[in-house]
Amino acid sequence: MRRVRYMFDFSDPVTLEIFKLGGHESSKEELHTWLAREEEDNFVRCPDDMLARFLNGLIIKNRGARDERIPEPEQKMTNNIVLRKLKIALNLQADDLLEMLKLADLKVSKHELSALFRRPGHKNYRSCLDQFLRSVLDGMTKHYRPTKAKPSK
Repeated sequence: MRRVRYMFDFSDPVTLEIFKLGGHESSKEELHTWLAREEEDNFVRCPDDMLARFLNGLIIKNRGARDERIPEPEQKMTNNIVLRKLKIALNLQADDLLEMLKLADLKVSKHELSALFRRPGHKNYRSCLDQFLRSVLDGMTKHYRPTKAKPSK
């Protein structure tokens, strides 16, 4: 959640509105405990269902609600689910993700990428590892929040 917020430069009010779209009325104090770093005193790990609500809210913010009801959040989040929800929220195709992975210096084939979006139990399903998700988020950040070129001296 912290990395997605940074990627799009969401303010506290925008982040709280995303949670509201996902079906949770959060307070600024609660939000700050979830955004705190692990070494900080006020750090509280964001529960899986709240992360799911945040990502569901991001989908609704970017693409609109599918129907009038708010989707039920997953109780257990996996990296594959996070990746799938980001793909939906940002309306990304495989080629878009591959380009973002190139920005993170990671070369992956379309077949390897599609295995991450299969259902668990499918013979070609592949679990998304933490390092891979970090690379995806790095590539997305470079794509959506490019750094300004430093002036040469």
